[in-house]
Amino acid sequence: MPEAPLRHVFVYGTLRRGGRNDINRLQPAPGYVGMGEVQGVLYHVDRYPGLTLGGEEAVTVVGEVYRITPELEVVLDRIEQIVPGADSEYFKREIDVAVNGNSMGCLVYEINPERVREKQVIGHGDWIVFHGA
Repeated sequence: MPEAPLRHVFVYGTLRRGGRNDINRLQPAPGYVGMGEVQGVLYHVDRYPGLTLGGEEAVTVVGEVYRITPELEVVLDRIEQIVPGADSEYFKREIDVAVNGNSMGCLVYEINPERVREKQVIGHGDWIVFHGA
């Protein structure tokens, strides 16, 4: 049986290196690809951030890109509380991310816009700088 293809994920919050949910501590281990950037709005939700993609107030949001297995994707879905329907905390998107000067298709966990109403905007787009790791 052929192995499932590896995918890429863009992580911008607690899953970043040194974060509370550092992806590098998860199994099966991911492969670091490089730093990435997307356009969006980053919010301070609680002890973690939420990203909405695009929009009039979009800034460059920075994060890390990793190669992941389908097994690790299941773990990430659990951490991000992905559930079917409109009540999910995050929605999983596949978008193009700027990585090392190239464009690469990546999974991005986008916060449900209902969860960030009245939440603080992080204007510079870097959770680690904002939160102090």
